[in-house]
This record gives sequence, C-alpha cells and structure tokens, in this order.
Amino acid sequence: MKTLSAIFSSPAAEPLTRLAVSALEAEAKLRGIQLTVSHDALQSAESVTLTAGETQISTDRPHLIRETSKLLEAVSPRLRQAPVAVVEAAPVATKFLVGVTSCPTGIAHTFMAAEALLKGAAAMGYTMKVETRGSVGAKNELTADDIARADAVVVAADANVETTRFAGKKLLETGTKAAINDAQSLIREALTLTPAEAGKPKPAEKQARTGPYKHLMTGVSHMLPLVVAGGLMIALAFAVGGIYAGDAKGTLGWALMEIGGKSAFALFVPIFAGFIAFSIADRPGLTPGLIGGMLAASLGAGFLGGIAAGFMAGYFTRWLNGALKLPDQLAGLKPVLLLPLISSLVIGLTMIYIVGPPVKTIMDSVSAWLNAMQGSSALLLGLILGGMMAFDMGGPINKAAYTFAVGLVAAKIYGPMAAVMAAGMVPPLGVALAATLFKNRFTADEQQATKATAVLGISFITEGAIPYAAADPLRVIPCTVAGASVAGAISMAVGCKLLVPHGGIFVLAIPNAINHTLGYLIAIVAGTLVTTAMLFIFKKPQPAVIAEPILS
Repeated sequence: MKTLSAIFSSPAAEPLTRLAVSALEAEAKLRGIQLTVSHDALQSAESVTLTAGETQISTDRPHLIRETSKLLEAVSPRLRQAPVAVVEAAPVATKFLVGVTSCPTGIAHTFMAAEALLKGAAAMGYTMKVETRGSVGAKNELTADDIARADAVVVAADANVETTRFAGKKLLETGTKAAINDAQSLIREALTLTPAEAGKPKPAEKQARTGPYKHLMTGVSHMLPLVVAGGLMIALAFAVGGIYAGDAKGTLGWALMEIGGKSAFALFVPIFAGFIAFSIADRPGLTPGLIGGMLAASLGAGFLGGIAAGFMAGYFTRWLNGALKLPDQLAGLKPVLLLPLISSLVIGLTMIYIVGPPVKTIMDSVSAWLNAMQGSSALLLGLILGGMMAFDMGGPINKAAYTFAVGLVAAKIYGPMAAVMAAGMVPPLGVALAATLFKNRFTADEQQATKATAVLGISFITEGAIPYAAADPLRVIPCTVAGASVAGAISMAVGCKLLVPHGGIFVLAIPNAINHTLGYLIAIVAGTLVTTAMLFIFKKPQPAVIAEPILS
C-alpha cells in the first residue's frame, strides 16, 4: 500500500487544520493511501509538510484544501495510481458527493459545516468535495467534472448560493447548522432524492433558509466588508488628524475620512438593500434594490429604510418578472429595459412619497433615544444585546443583534456596536477558560481545543463556543448568555463607543477605534469570569477518562 505522511505546524483543533486533514483523509481513502498525520509546533507558521518516500513538499492549509489531489500527485507519481481493488465478495458501490457551504460572515459556520460534511461522508464510506464560500471568496471550487460525476449535492448555506449549475442533480439545500449537527442524515437524504426534487428545501427549514432571514443575511454578507473597511478608515482618520479630521481639507486625515465616511459608508445602505433584493429576485432585483437603498440613505431613512427598500424591490420585481408575458421576439427587452425601468420607478416613487418619510421619523427617534440613553436604560439595552449575541452563537438571534448594531454605526451611533462585540467575545473565552481551569468538567477533546477556542474568542468569532454548547446546551448556553449580558451591560454603562464592526480585541491597537479602552477590557474580562464561574457551578464533573490524541 502507498504511504503518505503529513506534518502540520498548527494545532489539531483549529478549524482550518481539521478541514485540511478531512480533505487529505478523503483523498487518501479514494486512492488507497495509508495516511499518517502529526503536528509539530517547531515548523514554520501555517506550514504543512507532505512526504511520500524520499520526496517532500511544503504548502499551507488553504492551498492543501483547494488542491488536495494535485498536491498528492506532485509529491509522488506513485500516488497518482488508482488503488488496486481486491474483491472478495460482491462489490459495494461507492458514492461521490459534492457540497457548498456559506454563512453570512463567511468566517466560522462556513468551514465548520464543510468539515462536518467531509467527516460524515468519510464515515459512510463515501468521497466528498466541498466548496467553501467564505469571507475571502470561494475555496476548493467545484469543477464541471466534479458536478458531472457527483451522485448528489448538499448545499448548506445561510446566505444566497447560486444553484443553477447543479441542474439535473439530486440537490438538497439546508442551513449550516443542520450540516454541523447531523451531516450523515443530510447526505443520506440527498441520495434518496430524485432530480425532480432538486432544490426543494427540507420542509422544517424552508422558511429559515428561503424566507426573509436568508434574504436579510445575504444583504448583511455583502455590505459587511464595506462597513468594516469604512469603520477602519474613519478610525485611522481620527488617529492621524484628530476628532476634526474631516474638516481639514487636503490633509491625510481628511482623505481617509473621504474614503471611509464619505465613500464606503455611502455605499453601505444601497449595497445592503440591493443584495436583499438580489437574494429574492436574482439579478433583476439588483437595480431597483440599489436605487431604493440609495434613496433610503439620501432621505435619511438609514438602514431601516434600506431593509424596506430591499424587500419591496425584491418581491415586486419577482412578481413583475412572472406577471410580464412577452412574445419570444420581444423577450430580450424584459431583463434589460422593462424590469429595471418599471421596478425602479415603482420602488423609487414608493420610497420618496410613502415609505421614506415615516421611516426617517422612526430612525430620528431611535437615534435620539440611543444618544440620550444613560443609567438603567443603557444597562438594559446592553443586557439584551449581550444575551442575544450568546443565545444561539451565530444564529438568527445573534445576527439580528449584530445587524442592528452595524446599522447604527452608519448613523454614527457607536455604543451598541461596542456592547455587541464585547458580548460576542465572551462565550468562547469563557468556555476556554473554564475548560482550562476546571478540567474535570470537560472532555479530553474539549480540553485540547481551548487554545483554538480562545483565539476565536478574541477574534470576535462567537461560533467558537458552539462545540461546547452542542455537547451540553442546557448548562453551557445559560452560562454564556449570563456572561455576555454582563459584558454588554458594562460596556453600555461606561459609555464605550466602537467605530469598527469587526476584529475583536485586535481593533484596540487602532488609535481612537474605541473610547474608554480600560472600561471595555473590564467589560470583556467581567463577562468571561461570570461565564467561567457559572460553568464551574453548573457543569457536572466528567467520568475519569484517559485522554487520547485526536489524530495519530
């Protein structure tokens, strides 16, 4: 049997490492290769060393995930050969599956779902290739040949994913959480479908995946880079030119403010509305959505007006596309002339005369209330936002709180954003600290994963706590909610304001990105300690076990 060894510089528990190992295991099984995986912290950062015989090559984890097959063939021609099958009984047909995973932020759930699908397929004796559509674009992209020979397709996505390329295939669409929780059941169900059922969501999840939440999250996923880039530019402008940087025309601070505050933030609401409409009506919805979003911004209706414009544009355009029947000779006029003209006219007039003015009044009232908020009112809002961030750790409630805070950043209201980010860091930090201090209350795997979980925590990736919550939800979730609520309440109470909507603890290195740095750190530490203490109280000690390495 052919042999291959892989040495990773990164810990086994890191999500990207687990995904890379899963890809290697699946390819090795397909080729009949005996695979040995180990971890060596002395290697250069992020490197992976592949050795077959006397040949050795080095790569990194993203490259290994994308090009597993090519790398195996590069390290040794012997690994290119198909395995020799020894048939002792009736042959068992193997299956080849493909999948796509995507989440609104493209950071955690995307890769966790991909890893779960790969492991589930391997456990069932199948081979699978999963395309991840994360925050840096598509990785491990599916080729036409991959799709052609696939027995079934699983799309696990919380944001809009184009599925027309899977026409004629057994296609199951679901959310990332379903894939993380029970990948094998999804694969089994996908294989039982017929092509006529392709693209039909599971009934229990249809509303969550194809309804308003998914459309809203598609808008969030496309506007988030604008808000992050714009927020960082504004923070840098303040760092270079002071609080009045935008007034000193011609200076570097003024230029940075023009890029961030005047350009990136000016596009925030139109892009948000445009891609909500795109998720609903596909490409015909983009133009009226963008125009409606621009009107919402110019009318002062803010992100609430953008949400209204996006949904109106999407649903109206989808209805118009179906209702407008033309002869074949004139069908080409519909997408390039009639749909954008009629839908933009209707949505534009509706925003100017009907929706815009009352939504502007609501936004002005909300802004005035939030800016005047002090004492018990600030505490209460911080408690609520903090609890929402920890309740489902990346799910609809978490994303609702985050979207609310991000929308207010564009309106120059920065307090809720600070509370949301502080609270979002607490669950992974709290469980990591508890598993480090109170080892007898956590399994060996949970103890080994603490460093990776802590890194996810300080990076504001709340999903890092999901494995702990999934293993013991009735105890872990109340503890993380309590700690996150405390962090959010303290942040609001001391008046913390955060200009950057992502980045975790690392944004503190940017001058003026946040005020009251000490108070903010106290909020995060206090929330973490509350979660840790509550886990010590409520988590039951585990039976004595001998820890075994995850990979050998």
